[in-house]
Amino acid sequence: MIRFLIILAILILALSFFGISIRSIVQSPTGHDNFTFMWELIRTGWHILLGWFHVLVATIQAVLPG
Repeated sequence: MIRFLIILAILILALSFFGISIRSIVQSPTGHDNFTFMWELIRTGWHILLGWFHVLVATIQAVLPG
């Protein structure tokens, strides 16, 4: 967790060094659309993984006695 925070701080400093504003990226229509698109992909992928996990658990429960 601490490593993640350090990497995040370094990335923010690097963006600041090059004059890139995170706020302007997020608030722009294109940036907002990109973040929305990526969030939908993540949610869809998560639901697919959960479906596979439930099938795997159901299969294991069907094979094991009890």
